Amino acid sequence: MRDILPDLRARCADGVPFALATVVAVHGSAPRDPGAVMAVDAAGTVLGSVSGGCVEGDLYEVAREVLAGSGPRLVLYGISDDEAFGVGLTCGGTIEVLVRGYASEGERTELAALLDLIAADRPVAEATVLSGAAETGARLVVRPADAGPTTGTLGNEGLDAAVTDDARGLLAQGLTGIQRYGAHGQRRMQEVAVFVRTYAPPPRMLVFGAIDHAAATARIGSFLGYRVTVCDARPAFATRERFPTADEVVRAWPHTYLESTEVDARTVICVLTHDPKFDVPLLVAALSTPAAYIGVMGSRRTHHDRLARLRAAGVDEAHLERLASPVGLDLGARTPEETAVSIAAEIIQHRWGGTGRPLGDLTGAIHRDR
Repeated sequence: MRDILPDLRARCADGVPFALATVVAVHGSAPRDPGAVMAVDAAGTVLGSVSGGCVEGDLYEVAREVLAGSGPRLVLYGISDDEAFGVGLTCGGTIEVLVRGYASEGERTELAALLDLIAADRPVAEATVLSGAAETGARLVVRPADAGPTTGTLGNEGLDAAVTDDARGLLAQGLTGIQRYGAHGQRRMQEVAVFVRTYAPPPRMLVFGAIDHAAATARIGSFLGYRVTVCDARPAFATRERFPTADEVVRAWPHTYLESTEVDARTVICVLTHDPKFDVPLLVAALSTPAAYIGVMGSRRTHHDRLARLRAAGVDEAHLERLASPVGLDLGARTPEETAVSIAAEIIQHRWGGTGRPLGDLTGAIHRDR
């Protein structure tokens, strides 16, 4: 959604009708996860993608029919061996896509309120009925209990209450998926399928060391959807002009800043200073956080010297094993930009559990289980 968010908000503001197709379930190998969207507006303009090109042509026609008034539709795309180049997924998986129209001003106004929350990085979940004993396409927008009221309805108070409770739990975990209920929200029943899409603020990338490699890493971090902060204690280097793509540039001692800022289990930390007076106190602080990834630049000699200093500072072996050092995958990188790709590749590998080996050397599914 975020990749086409400005375009959707513009269409809502300008009163342009459109249909929105959302991947709600993935079975087997498929190029996009649940939550991927494609929009088709009244002029026929296409925004976004749900499969990387496999089914967009057929889905375009479905979206046009929905926009013309046929009502929300849940469509299934799969593949069999003799249909490899027909309307289906050539990768062999199956996806379910909900197509819903926003033709009226009221529908667009409701969606615009959700889009505004997403744009403001407010945590929010959208629950939509897919099928069963409730109206397909009915929507409920859920925020954390202390952040604002729930808006919309799925049809009755019992169902709304059960979905609100579950959506808040999914939002806290950053999870998206289909939940099933009885017609009035009863647990362990299958009468109503509800897709809950959660929108959490973007994960953070903290880049320490205002060097050329940091500028390249900040650029690729932004490209991957991270909220990027660059931090360095040297005012001459930590400038907005040198890091135009970063969300913020902080002038502070790295460990002092890290100890004062929020770090969660989605945060990635890239230490590119390779200077002991910065590195050691910074890494002591970093290893006490739940960060998903802590990468540290430096030669192998620097790495071994750094480990000795950290041990002397009281860091145990279990914590030292969390360090990705020397940082990055072995791509043969030379330039700052190539090094940034190497770092980004390792971050992705840590996130999804990839091998880091060429896909051509492997067998089995390319896309791992979600």
